[in-house]
Amino acid sequence: MGSPMAVDESTFQGAVLEAPTPVLVDFWAPWCPPCKAVAPIIDELAAEYDGKVGFAKVNVDEAPTISSKYGVSSIPTLLLFKGGLPMSGVVGFRPKAELKRLLDEVLG
Repeated sequence: MGSPMAVDESTFQGAVLEAPTPVLVDFWAPWCPPCKAVAPIIDELAAEYDGKVGFAKVNVDEAPTISSKYGVSSIPTLLLFKGGLPMSGVVGFRPKAELKRLLDEVLG
């Protein structure tokens, strides 16, 4: 069963940018209530899209360079990467159905 992997500045390149499948990256922090609210939805989606989409979590407090590079100024921010490039994303808590649409659009 798929589950989100924690990535940091040393693993982001390989885990996200060089991934063979699209990767949804959850930019979060442990002190962020909306981040905690979206986490179970991300876990469910990781299981449902196992093998089709990768899931990664970036703690913005521990990886400020990555957050800055992709313009993350509010959390949670979810960015969907494909072929090493950010394709789309959302800021703030979103319902599961909206996140599924985002994933399905990229999977086409």
